[in-house]
Amino acid sequence: MAQGAEKVRLRLQKENKGWKKWGPYLSERQWGTVREDYSGNGDAWNFITHEMAYSKTYRWGEDGIAGFSDSKQHICMSFAFWNHKDRNIKERIFGLTNGESNHGEDVKEMYYYLDSTPTHSYTKMLYKYPQNAFPYDKLRQENQRRGKEDPEYEITDTGIFDKDEYFDILVEHAKADEEDILMKVTITNRGPQDAPLTVMPTVLFRNTWSWGYEAYNYKPMMNGISNRLIELTHRKHGKFNLYLENADELVFCENESNFKKLYGTANTTNYPKDGINDYVISGGKSATVNPNAIGTKGAALYKRLVKAGETITLRMRLVNHSITEPFGGFEDLFSKRIREADEFYDDVQSDVEDEDLRSIQRQAYAGMLWSKQFYYYNVYEWLKGDPAQPSPNQGRKWGRNSGWKHLYSANLISMPDKWEYPWFAAWDLAFHCVPLARVDADFAKRQLEILLREYYMHPNGQIPAYEWNFSDVNPPVHGWASWKVYEIDREQNNGVGDIEFLEKIFHKLLLNFTWWVNQKDDTGNNIFSGGFLGLDNIGVFDRSTPMPFGGKLQQADATGWMAMYTLNMLRISVEVALVHPVYQDMASKFFEHFLHIAGAMESIGGKNSSISLWDEEDQFYYDVIHIPNGQSILLKVRSIVGLIPLFAVELLDPQNLDKLPVFKRRVEWVLANRPDLARLISRWFESGKGENRLLSILRGHRMKMILKRMLDETEFLSDYGVRALSKYHEENPYKFYINGEVLQVDYTPGEALTNIMGGNSNWRGPIWFPLNYLIFDSLMKFHKYYGEDFMVEYPTNSGELKSIKDAAMGIADRLINIFKKDVNGNRAVYGHDDKMQKDPHFNDHILFYEYFHGDNGRGIGASHQTGWTGLVAELILKTAQERNQEIIKVESEISN
Repeated sequence: MAQGAEKVRLRLQKENKGWKKWGPYLSERQWGTVREDYSGNGDAWNFITHEMAYSKTYRWGEDGIAGFSDSKQHICMSFAFWNHKDRNIKERIFGLTNGESNHGEDVKEMYYYLDSTPTHSYTKMLYKYPQNAFPYDKLRQENQRRGKEDPEYEITDTGIFDKDEYFDILVEHAKADEEDILMKVTITNRGPQDAPLTVMPTVLFRNTWSWGYEAYNYKPMMNGISNRLIELTHRKHGKFNLYLENADELVFCENESNFKKLYGTANTTNYPKDGINDYVISGGKSATVNPNAIGTKGAALYKRLVKAGETITLRMRLVNHSITEPFGGFEDLFSKRIREADEFYDDVQSDVEDEDLRSIQRQAYAGMLWSKQFYYYNVYEWLKGDPAQPSPNQGRKWGRNSGWKHLYSANLISMPDKWEYPWFAAWDLAFHCVPLARVDADFAKRQLEILLREYYMHPNGQIPAYEWNFSDVNPPVHGWASWKVYEIDREQNNGVGDIEFLEKIFHKLLLNFTWWVNQKDDTGNNIFSGGFLGLDNIGVFDRSTPMPFGGKLQQADATGWMAMYTLNMLRISVEVALVHPVYQDMASKFFEHFLHIAGAMESIGGKNSSISLWDEEDQFYYDVIHIPNGQSILLKVRSIVGLIPLFAVELLDPQNLDKLPVFKRRVEWVLANRPDLARLISRWFESGKGENRLLSILRGHRMKMILKRMLDETEFLSDYGVRALSKYHEENPYKFYINGEVLQVDYTPGEALTNIMGGNSNWRGPIWFPLNYLIFDSLMKFHKYYGEDFMVEYPTNSGELKSIKDAAMGIADRLINIFKKDVNGNRAVYGHDDKMQKDPHFNDHILFYEYFHGDNGRGIGASHQTGWTGLVAELILKTAQERNQEIIKVESEISN
C-alpha cells in the first residue's frame, strides 16, 4: 500500500500519543449520563438536564460542539454560537431525554461529520444553526403529545429550515505538528436576509480541582492578552497559546457550578460556568465575566452580521509555543493536510470507483473517527462520593454498577454515538473495530484489548456491557471481531499477522468464554440463556427479567452465539498454534466444545425428548421455554434469533492441519469414536473448494431451509437488507397464552410500539447493520467452501438460482442502497423528507442511523450511530473488491 504522510504518521505513532494526542475527544452530551448522576433514585436524565448543564460543572468529562481536546481531556476546545434570538447561547447539542420523546432519547439537531484522518491531522464537521429561535419548546411539546403509534417529531418537521434561514457552520482542524492545531470556522448564511451571529471559540480546563483529592489540588489558569491571545498554563501540559484572529473581545469565567442559580446556595466564585452565556445574552451588561481576564473557561467573541448568501471565515490556532505570525502560511497548511487526507483515502478506496459510494464510505469513516471520546469513570470513587462533596445516597452502595468497583476507565474509546450513547457498549465496540481497522488497525486492536483489561473485565470474566448496567449481557462477538481485525491488519501488512496481539487477546477471551459457560449454561447441557442479548424486545417476554410462572428460557440466539464463539476461539488458537504449537490443545478443546453445542442444539430435552431448538415442522430455530410442570414449548417467533446459528461457521485449511499433528490426531480420534457428534457438523470429511474443511452447525439441508426463509421477500428479505422479524407476523402475529392473558408479537417495521425495554428501541422488524454484516460474512465463508456449484434461489420464489456469494452480494447491495442515491437522486435513509432529499445542502451529507425501517429503509433511532452502521464502509469495500476480482477473472479467461 502507498506510504503517504498520514500513513507515515500512523506507523510512527501506534498509541494515543504524538499525532494522536489531540483529537475530537469531547462528548456531545455529558449531562444525563450515569457517571454524572449522584441522585438517590438513579434518575440520570433529570439529575443534570440540558438547561442545568449551562450552570453545573461536570465531574467526569466535558461536552461541546465540534469539540477537540487532549487525550485525557484536560484542555478542551469547542464552539458556541448565538443567533441573537435564542434564550441561551448554543453551547452544546440539544436533544430529548428518554421520558420526553414518544420513542425515547433523541438528538434534535442537524450536524454531520464530513471528514477525518485517523491521527486527526485534518477533520471537518458541519453544523446547521437556525437563524430564528431554536424550537426547544416545540420539540418537547410535540414529542410528548405524540404516542408510540406516531413517528418521532424531528427538527426538520418544525419548519425551522424551510425558508433556508440558517447558517451552515463548517468547523475544520488541521495540525501543523503534534501540538500545533489550526482551527477554521467557515460560516455561510443560507437565508434570504442578512442575519447576526456571535461565534464563540471556547477553551476550558476540565475541572479536576473541586473534588477534594490531593493529587489534583492544582488549579490551572488562563488569561487573556488584548483581543488576540489566551495563555493557558496547566501542570500536565505546560504552557499553550490560543491565538485568535480579529476577535472582538475575550471573556473569562470559572468552570465551576453556579450553586445559587441551581440550588439557591452560595457560590464559590463570582464568575461561575454560565458566566459567558449570561454576559453574551445580556448584551455585555451582566457582571458575570472576570474583568481581570483570567479564569478556567474562556471564549473569544466574534460578533458578525452575515449578509444573505455571504461566507465568512474565522481562524484560531492552539500551539505549545509562541509564534510571531500565528496565521502566516495558515491556508497553505490547511491545503496540505487536505491533500494528505485525500491521498490517504484514495489509497483506502482504491477499489471503489463510484463517486457517491466513495463519499458515503468516507463520511462513514469520518463519523467513526469523530466518535472517539475520552471516557472517564472510576466506579469506586463514583459509588462512595468525593471528599469535598456531599456524601451520596447510601443506596448507591448496593445500586447500579455496585458490583463493578474495580472498573476504572480513563481511555479514548470508540462510542456508538457521542450524543445518544456517550458511553461504550461492548458489542457495539466490537463491530466498530472492523471498519476502523481499515484506517487504523492499531487503534482497532487497542479498542478490543481495552474491555478485556483487568480494570474493565470483571474478575469473574464478564465483559462490562454499558454504563447503565455493566452487568447486562451483550452477545459474545469479541472473538469474532478480534479475528476480523487480525485478518484486515494482516492483509495490510503484506500477509504478516500480529500474532502477539492474537495471543494476548486469546488469553483474556478464555476468561470471558469460561464466564459464559459457568454463568449462562446453568444446567451444564451446552444450551445457553443470555437474557435480551442486545435484541431488546424481539420475543414474547422481556428476556432480561425472570420468566413468568417460573419458566426457564433456553435461547437459540445465545446458543448460536456460543457456537460461533467456540469457532472463533478455535480459529484463533489454530493460528497461534502455527507459531506456538502448545496451543494445539486449546484448538482441540474448542473443537470438541463446538461439537457438544451442536449436539445440544439437536436435542435439549433429554434422551426421550423430541424437543430441540430446531423445529422440523417449520424448518427454523426457535427459543424453548421450560415450565415447572415439565412441559417444554417452542416459542415460534420467526425472528433474527433463528438466523443467528448461521453465524457458527468456520473454515480450516488442511495444510494448516498438517502442520498441527497433535490437533489433527485429536480431531480424527473424536470424529471416529463419537459418530453421534461427527454427524452433527457439516461435511468435515468432504473437501470443499480449495480443499478446505467446513465446521458449521448447519448442514446442507438446514442451511438451505434457513436461507429459504431469510431470502424470502415476504418474510425476512427487505429491499434494504434482512429484517429482524419476519414480515409473516404482519398477518400472523405470534400469540402466547398465559394465565388468561395473550402475549403477542407483531411485525413492526419502524419505531417501537411496545414498552418492553423502554419502548425506545425495536428489533421487531427493522434492519440492523451488525447482524446483516454477520449474515454477509457467514455467507461468504459458506461460498468459499461450496463454490459456484452450490445454488440457492435468490430471492426465494423468484425462480432465479444464484451462488451463495451472489446472494450475499445482493444483501450487501440492498444495505448500501439505504444510503446510495437512486435514479431520482433520493436516498432511502431520508424517507419522505423533501428537504433532506432535494436540497443539495442536505442531500449529499449522510446520517448513519441506529437502524432502518424494515420496509422502506428510512433511518430510525439514533441519527449519528456511525458505530456499527459504519459497517457500510466495509460492505462498500468488500463488494467493490469482489466485483473487481470477477472482472480480472473474466479478462484473464478471455486473454487465455
